[in-house]
Amino acid sequence: MEENKVVLVRENENDDFNSLQIIKEKKTDFALKCNQVEIIFTSQEKEKIRLMRARVEKQDPSSKDLDDLTMRRFLRARDLDIEKASAMFMKYSKWRQSFIPNGSILKSEVPNEIAQNKMFIQGKDKQGRPITVIHGNKHFQNKIGGLDEFKRFAVLALDKLCSRIPQGQEKFVVIADLGGWGYSNSDIRGYISALSILQDYYPERLGKLFMVHVPSIFMTAWKVVYPIIDNNTKKKIVFVDNKRLRSTLLEDIDESQLPELYGGKMPLIPVHES
Repeated sequence: MEENKVVLVRENENDDFNSLQIIKEKKTDFALKCNQVEIIFTSQEKEKIRLMRARVEKQDPSSKDLDDLTMRRFLRARDLDIEKASAMFMKYSKWRQSFIPNGSILKSEVPNEIAQNKMFIQGKDKQGRPITVIHGNKHFQNKIGGLDEFKRFAVLALDKLCSRIPQGQEKFVVIADLGGWGYSNSDIRGYISALSILQDYYPERLGKLFMVHVPSIFMTAWKVVYPIIDNNTKKKIVFVDNKRLRSTLLEDIDESQLPELYGGKMPLIPVHES
């Protein structure tokens, strides 16, 4: 016999989650339908979220405003281990307060990174996930602002991406274009720092990472970075054959949303202008 669950439906895109109406009940799990995208919570996840919320609110009362989707991302990043997920969230909360005390990174805080014009945000894939394009051959170690400015730039970019994620979706897509990449672009400390920020403070936000136009010399740097990538992230990385570049991207991205440089119709928009 099928067990009951709760299915919640958003009446329109301006409604908040509190206005969702229950349309049918079942016991095992429940779903949120936001702008035609259904988000499923299993009964196990709901119970884990409840327990994690109680734990983190004791340590950080401000977390009471945290939504269930955010809680679940931290839980999933730690295989639903409440203790580890709670510790991960508390680390994130303290980092956010110290690294971004004003709530956001301003463009004026990362002028040297912006000047490299290496990252762009435009379009969405077929699942509604925003797309960013990163040109690896335009990245150079920041000798003026240093690693700290690069970290601030990474946060500015990630916050921009997350702000463009539509209701009902949780992830974004990255196209890392390494065409023309050379040793002068190699920045192991920078790569590891950006990766750590993504994995530690933006868990379960990456939907897919397309690695395109990858030169053989890049694999030297990749071998250093790869062991640091967690297993969940590794599953989302796709190295694309140059001969199948456009067709591979079109499997996930409509031509109207595909950047022009890959045969689509979407112009690139610099991250600081998006």
